[in-house]
Amino acid sequence: MTVTLHVCTTCRMGLPTAGDGEMRPGARLLAALEAAGAPDGVRIVPTECLSACDHGCNIALSGPGRWSYVYRGMDPDLHVDDILAGAAAYAATADGLVPWRDRPVIFRKQSLARIPPMES
Repeated sequence: MTVTLHVCTTCRMGLPTAGDGEMRPGARLLAALEAAGAPDGVRIVPTECLSACDHGCNIALSGPGRWSYVYRGMDPDLHVDDILAGAAAYAATADGLVPWRDRPVIFRKQSLARIPPMES
């Protein structure tokens, strides 16, 4: 079953505005993740806002019948490999609950929210 990695493309990482011709950091993160390629069972989807603007580049993981997560402070220059590893670990679970030690450190430290699965 495919899970979704949502990437906020409007995130600015605390910058007041992007300069002329510059991509916002969130859009750069999306481009870097797409260039690296999604792990099996993961689709990468741009999202205009995850309403966590004070926290830098933000992503979310969700899937049917799974816990969802919002992560903050993702850096397009530092965290692409960790994000993809975390998304792959998430996709490998039935319920979205990746054991603590199996999560990338950035996911352990930068979790902003954990949301219960929707009831059907």
